[in-house]
Amino acid sequence: MHTLVQMLYLSRKEFERNLVGLTDEDARKCIEPMNCISWIIAHVAWQYRAYFVDWPAGRLADPLYRDYRYGSPASQPPLEEAMALWQDACKSSEAWLEAATSESLQAEGDLTSPKGESWGTLLVRCIFHTWFHLGEINAIRQILGHQPPQFVDMHDWSYDGT
Repeated sequence: MHTLVQMLYLSRKEFERNLVGLTDEDARKCIEPMNCISWIIAHVAWQYRAYFVDWPAGRLADPLYRDYRYGSPASQPPLEEAMALWQDACKSSEAWLEAATSESLQAEGDLTSPKGESWGTLLVRCIFHTWFHLGEINAIRQILGHQPPQFVDMHDWSYDGT
């Protein structure tokens, strides 16, 4: 498995770890100027789905995800709906991610991806984007009175996608 894919899997694992114990009520609370946590989950899911499922197939984002792409208006989807999108995006993206090689990641994306960006650049962009929103989720959770988890789980550094 390519090192960047391992890093993405670590990012994904940390993202999920930071959602443990979240209630639907807290996930839907909007603290200006941030979006609510459930929207953030669906938004990160949109990116995974677009970058690693839809764009490689030469198509635009799946309509189920379009309300959560960059620039979409804020909404407060149920946590269960956001998590279903997240789980689908993660599962759907695994075939592309696990087939990634140094050569394939150097190739430029197609017409649906940003011009001039390689698939590897998009993968790194996704890693950073996931960590950005992970920090945002932690900030919202702390404002809501939750204890933040230990930063990066040092006990389980498995990169196998689980």
